[in-house]
Amino acid sequence: MFNLFVNTSATCSKLVTNNYSTSFSLGIKTLHNKYHAAIYGIYGMVRLADEIVDTFHGYNKAQLIADFKRDTFNAIEQKISLNPILFSFQKAVNDYSIPLELIEAFFKSMEMDLYETAYAEHDYNEYIYGSAEVVGLMCLKVFANGNEELYESLKKPARALGAAFQKVNFLRDMKSDYQERGRVYFPGIDFENFAAEAKCKIESEIEQDFNDAYKGIMLLPIGARGGVLLAYKYYLQLFRKIKHTPAARIKEARIRVPDAQKIYMLAETLIQQQFTLPAA
Repeated sequence: MFNLFVNTSATCSKLVTNNYSTSFSLGIKTLHNKYHAAIYGIYGMVRLADEIVDTFHGYNKAQLIADFKRDTFNAIEQKISLNPILFSFQKAVNDYSIPLELIEAFFKSMEMDLYETAYAEHDYNEYIYGSAEVVGLMCLKVFANGNEELYESLKKPARALGAAFQKVNFLRDMKSDYQERGRVYFPGIDFENFAAEAKCKIESEIEQDFNDAYKGIMLLPIGARGGVLLAYKYYLQLFRKIKHTPAARIKEARIRVPDAQKIYMLAETLIQQQFTLPAA
């Protein structure tokens, strides 16, 4: 009977992922089945935490995120939770020995979102590490599946991929972050006077992150490579659209990749996988 709860919890985490992110949902579909439950479990937890600080207006966000953090660590310690999202997450953490310091760093970034509205360079780097890079490291723990040598060798590109995704999100969501939440993540940027020179500097930084990340993706186990590559391709395509969008337009609209194009990238990645040999 307990297996029913395990499976139901996994289904809940999958539902959260599918409802909140088309791109990540498609990416997970191209992973080997053995990775699905853990990756859904990771995404489900981080998505709910992010939702608290981003959209739960009118509620005590500080208390909610503190309670969620406490419940998360209790679930990990006790290896059980009646919250199906946290049950799935703790199972991934315990099954794959995900370091607790990664989870601590994640919640620190979520707490920063409660109070920070403009970020200095140090805070910006710390925020990106906790909100995005550690999520890449959690997923890498799953993909490495106990191979510590592989995990250590791919930590840098995994962090670079998380950073690239987050910085692209910052550019894509610049308007809503500023107007709805009063946030400007990029150091030294004045939203009202955001112009081409500042945009180009940010884009150069993101381009380097993408380049560093790609090298690591191609060294992932074959069952993980396709899904991560698909997410990489989606964000790279989004980044290219943003690069070709004037700074003034970024301040006015949210740039996106059409669903039809995402499906095309999925098909392309699946075909590519058929002709790719497993990593050594």
